[in-house]
Amino acid sequence: MITVHEAAYADKSTLRNLLELYKYDFSEFDPEDDLNENGLYEYKYLDHYWTEEGRFPYLFRVGGKLAGFALVRRTGMQEGVPVYEMAEFFVLKKYRRSGAGQQGAFDVFDRLPGKWKVAEMETNVPAQRFWRKVIERYTGGRYDEIREDGWEGPIQVFDSGRS
Repeated sequence: MITVHEAAYADKSTLRNLLELYKYDFSEFDPEDDLNENGLYEYKYLDHYWTEEGRFPYLFRVGGKLAGFALVRRTGMQEGVPVYEMAEFFVLKKYRRSGAGQQGAFDVFDRLPGKWKVAEMETNVPAQRFWRKVIERYTGGRYDEIREDGWEGPIQVFDSGRS
């Protein structure tokens, strides 16, 4: 159903365009994110995914058609195991509720064995439902939900099981 591949530098403009759709969708949950004077949201960290170590951009396709993306950051090491954070995750509306998002998330988790953190904004209740369900299924219920200073919302933490 869904295929996941690491986005090459040549895919940067495609990812930039998908990020505009993502940020448009996300704008209902983030009142501080506004369009610039050119009518774009812009994602200021996009270039970092090809210039900084520990950043991983992925594109999703369903039936060969673009369907979304995941942007992952390695934030450090814990007990000799890498710690990853799902920085951004997006599936086009037409592919939501089809299992594509879950399958894409599973694939990304499998590609990067280690400890994971997935955080949602307090106001983004649909994302909270999605991630709780996906991580519950992925881990067989072996995850914790925490809160951290500096972030307003739940954070699921788990091990990908392959580290």
